Amino acid sequence: MIIVTGAAGFIASAFIWKLNEMGINDILAVDKLRTEDKWLNLRKRDYADWCDRDELFDWLAIPENAEKVTGVLHMGAISATTEKDGDLLMKNNYEYSKKLWNFCTERNINYVYASSAATYGAGEQGYNDEVSPEELKKLLPLNKYGYSKKYFDDWAFKQKNHPKQWVGVKFFNVYGPQEYHKGRMASMVFHTFNQYLKDGGVKLFKSHKDGYKDGEQLRDFVYIKDVVDVLAFFMFEKVQSGVYNLGTGTARSFHDLSLETIRYAANNQNIKTEDVIEFVPMPEDLRGKYQYFTEASMDKLKKAGYNKKFYSLEEGVKDYVSYLTKEDPYL
Repeated sequence: MIIVTGAAGFIASAFIWKLNEMGINDILAVDKLRTEDKWLNLRKRDYADWCDRDELFDWLAIPENAEKVTGVLHMGAISATTEKDGDLLMKNNYEYSKKLWNFCTERNINYVYASSAATYGAGEQGYNDEVSPEELKKLLPLNKYGYSKKYFDDWAFKQKNHPKQWVGVKFFNVYGPQEYHKGRMASMVFHTFNQYLKDGGVKLFKSHKDGYKDGEQLRDFVYIKDVVDVLAFFMFEKVQSGVYNLGTGTARSFHDLSLETIRYAANNQNIKTEDVIEFVPMPEDLRGKYQYFTEASMDKLKKAGYNKKFYSLEEGVKDYVSYLTKEDPYL
């Protein structure tokens, strides 16, 4: 049995879709549904059982349950980079992750967990996942969320006792189906699509940094279908334990992303920037914290044996928009 935490969330529910596509349904889905619409992410999924996130360790304390578990994908976390409650972040993103680590260590099974590209901070030291644990400790996250993720990464490297295989995944800018419940934290593709349908155009931040034109701020946008393929690779193939970046290795601009989204939404590849994009000043409180460039170094993943081609920005946006235009937009 594979345990998937955060099961109704964006990435985890897509991973359950991937497992189902592989013919796997012996899955324990762990989450809290509350009043959000994220339950819709699981409506078409096939899994063996459900467990409230606060009751998971009681469930694991039952020997016949623990013996069934063959691997853990831990995606459950507070993922809002704007969350201000540091105690809440450390409880959910650090302490809970440690408990699952200890369980996987005792059972000698694989543990794949969500780290974050937010651990890199403003990128002053690059986005390289092949550096030593000592170098990773020097990273300076820009927010408490990034700190909570980095602190667990640092803790993991110090442990003499560890799971059979462990991987912390530093996700870059993931987009695609299953993110609809995330509100303002959803991807720019989702927001651009909806803003275009509503207003006929989209607003992007002006640049407030030399060397970057308006809308040319760069991110490593990675499509959800690539993300779950890589997660399955980490879960089922033998790799060197450690932290791995998960982007495409190619940074693209918000301008490119927005224009491609609108072109596919309108089914018109001739739409021009000046017709649909307005550049607006960035709020003052964001300017000192804003990242102008992120790009994942992907050599480590390739060296681990992963050789599947990633979706290009154009291919990923086209596929995503095909879901957004459906009556049922879910995987």
